[in-house]
Amino acid sequence: MFDACPGAELVISTISTGKPKEGERCRISPAPSLFFNRFRASTKGDKRNQISDLHMLNMAQQLNTEEGTTLIPPQKVAGESRSSMISASFNFINSIIGSGIIGLPFALSQAGLPFGLLLLIVVAFITDYSIILLIKGGNLSGTNSYQSLVQSTFGFPGFLILSGLQFLYPFIAMISYNITTGDTLTKVFQRIPGVGPDHILAERHFVILLSTVAFTLPLSLYRNIEKLGKVSFLSMVLTLTILIIVIIRAATFGPQILPTENAWAFAKWNAIQAVGVMSFAFICHHNSFLIYGSLEQSTLANWSRVTHVSVGSALIISAVFAVAGYTTFTGYTQGDIFENYCRNDNLATFGRFCFGLSIITTFPLECFVTREVVSNVICSRDLSKAEHVAITLLIVAVCTSVSLAYDCLGVVLELNGVLSATPLIFIIPSACFLKLSTGRWFQGENLIPSILIIIGLFVMITGLTMTGLYPQDCSHGMEMFYCADANISGTVPPV
Repeated sequence: MFDACPGAELVISTISTGKPKEGERCRISPAPSLFFNRFRASTKGDKRNQISDLHMLNMAQQLNTEEGTTLIPPQKVAGESRSSMISASFNFINSIIGSGIIGLPFALSQAGLPFGLLLLIVVAFITDYSIILLIKGGNLSGTNSYQSLVQSTFGFPGFLILSGLQFLYPFIAMISYNITTGDTLTKVFQRIPGVGPDHILAERHFVILLSTVAFTLPLSLYRNIEKLGKVSFLSMVLTLTILIIVIIRAATFGPQILPTENAWAFAKWNAIQAVGVMSFAFICHHNSFLIYGSLEQSTLANWSRVTHVSVGSALIISAVFAVAGYTTFTGYTQGDIFENYCRNDNLATFGRFCFGLSIITTFPLECFVTREVVSNVICSRDLSKAEHVAITLLIVAVCTSVSLAYDCLGVVLELNGVLSATPLIFIIPSACFLKLSTGRWFQGENLIPSILIIIGLFVMITGLTMTGLYPQDCSHGMEMFYCADANISGTVPPV
């Protein structure tokens, strides 16, 4: 970091000579980061590039945290466009509301309706707080990515742990997107006249391959996340449509299904598992620096506004969706809420279509993150066009292969929430901030981060234990007992 360096000329002189001018107290933090690696690489170029990079370096290291001050200016590439706050908000909301939203009614079934809603609000608040804390940590360390922030605070071991978690979460999320696409769209296609259970459009493997080649792969090949702003807006429209459908079915179909015993209990014993599902639904930290870097004006005020709007909107949508879904099916609620609806339900079929299309548009956002992690760990530089295409193809191919081999990831998604999402939300941002900030734990501004670390460790240990002892049942592809079609094999009501 630089202390009391008034201009770029002084910084250039300081770096080139290794000594500050008399009367000045300038220094460079020895903390390793991807930004400094790129800066060192840039010094191999001409003098003009060195001066430009040094000026960017000086800007990135300013510790002014006023709301109107740019915190971590990303490296701007000539001709690269930036997104507005509205576009960034759509990208952020789209990143939060992915396949995890369909598991939120099941989370209320685990925790109890009142207590589950309270937990959902708490998780959303912690998500909002830790996202802003993450960018503040980047400001304190002079870094502009999640990986470089952890590396600057906890060294290379911390960098590897974070990279593994940050890769694992979106990677498994992409697998779940493919599986959900295959499950939902096959039921949609079977409602087309002439398309029966033996038709190729009813084959989940073919549908997954078709959606990958036609949609997710081309969208994932974009290098600029800002270009997905319009696609994210479409995804938000589709999500709101799904929400309306679930609400309508809660009013029209819900009264036909008798509530289960203790359906309206305040709290239930396996609420910790519900926190894992909610964390999986709300995790978006792996996209934070990417979306922050896409802002036209990367200031704390703008970033806080984008974060509050995005997380608040996601909370409202998620809470309404969770309540409407749970009140419809109560104790019968499954991990994938669309598995609860009957196959001959045309309105639910339209909802399946909207949701399938929505998660197809969300897939590229997660691919951006996995590709960024791979490029940072392996290459430590910007990818060439050929490398960009090759790594994207490899990531998409592996995700597609796994999703073709497995059709039920309920337990895996729950573990992903406990083992990946929880440390990414609760523990790592707080630990980085505490490491970089002054003062003692549990005092002043360090109080909340300290508490979050304890909560995160408790959720991880308890949630992992509960998931192992009481794994989620998977009735994938089974017609529920309350559906009218007796010719299709179905489940029986719980005893």
